[in-house]
Amino acid sequence: MNELERSAWIELALTPYIGAETFLRLIKHFGSAQNVLETPFNEIKPLVRAQVQPYWRQDIAKKATEAALQWEQSHDDAKLLLLADEDFPGMLTEGLTPPPLLFIRGNTQCLQQPALAIVGSRHATPQALRIASEFATDLAQKGVVIVSGMADGIDTAAHQGALKGSGSTIAVWGTGIDRVYPARNKELAQQISHHGCLISEFPLGTRPLAGNFPRRNRLIAALSQGTLVVEAAVESGSLITARLAGEMGREVMAIPGSIDNPLSKGCHLLIKQGAKLVENFTDIEQECTLLLQKNQMQAYNQQPTVEKFHNSDKNLHYHGEETLTETEDASKVLNKTEQIVLTGLGYGVMHPDTLVTALGIPAADVYANLITLELAGWITALPGGCYQRIKS
Repeated sequence: MNELERSAWIELALTPYIGAETFLRLIKHFGSAQNVLETPFNEIKPLVRAQVQPYWRQDIAKKATEAALQWEQSHDDAKLLLLADEDFPGMLTEGLTPPPLLFIRGNTQCLQQPALAIVGSRHATPQALRIASEFATDLAQKGVVIVSGMADGIDTAAHQGALKGSGSTIAVWGTGIDRVYPARNKELAQQISHHGCLISEFPLGTRPLAGNFPRRNRLIAALSQGTLVVEAAVESGSLITARLAGEMGREVMAIPGSIDNPLSKGCHLLIKQGAKLVENFTDIEQECTLLLQKNQMQAYNQQPTVEKFHNSDKNLHYHGEETLTETEDASKVLNKTEQIVLTGLGYGVMHPDTLVTALGIPAADVYANLITLELAGWITALPGGCYQRIKS
């Protein structure tokens, strides 16, 4: 790929309302990012959301591209990794639509190595923090890369444990790569960039918005052969990460705890649903059989090509039966935006991208409200990233 095409690819990826699905659809149709950007909006209109028009080939994407390229040139360990690049991680192409662009600081080699995600509560007990750190240390010493989200609690303990084991760790962020969140983890972020890598799919300057973290969680799950939940409540983002991992065909594992601890109930629920009960490293090794077999891992993590997605036609529109449970007045317990998203969802099966188009609400807000509605029991997640209302 020449520099002009690379710059066009980045600009297209950073254009508001051009998500991964839309990006690949445009590349498939027009053949290259340059061709897409040289095309009048009227010709691409049938392939994109209406909200794209005000931003099409405008300064916002051009300035974001300039800033991204300058950021890459200003740091020795910075890289803008494109889906078309040879070292794009193959794991991110299995079970999800891969992001067309990643911002990375650190060593991209660890993206090609066997990895396990360790996630859990931000308000974990001291015992859970110790367990997460010890598991991460043991795994790192055996050459397994530890993946997490660098949040407080279990995430931080997992990263620190991997570093203690002189191993590599990957932190996937829900902010721009230039915004450390939480700020207290600035020193940890520097350590990770020296002994692993930091990853974000969000433009520079992106704040820690609630809707960003489900997107972050899907990358955590996708990068890993399995996800280990150490401690989590039933209404927890960690359970969403585990669910995403299962949908992608990855292994899901959980560590049990006291029945008196509310933060153990999420793990117990996962185990009841079929997750592997983990007490030691052998349990993980039995569940993730390829974790320590690097030659097989390389075959599992085959290099993707954009053509792989050119040849796939994903239908984002689904139709399903209505499922009703007990009645509750949504207008009294949900805020205005939650009500709009719930009403827009109806009772059929719908993909979030379809909902974004129908409502004209930013994707981040739609995803954030869907997670809230799922945790509150109004909707349920279905295979393929779809949702369905289950309460009237």
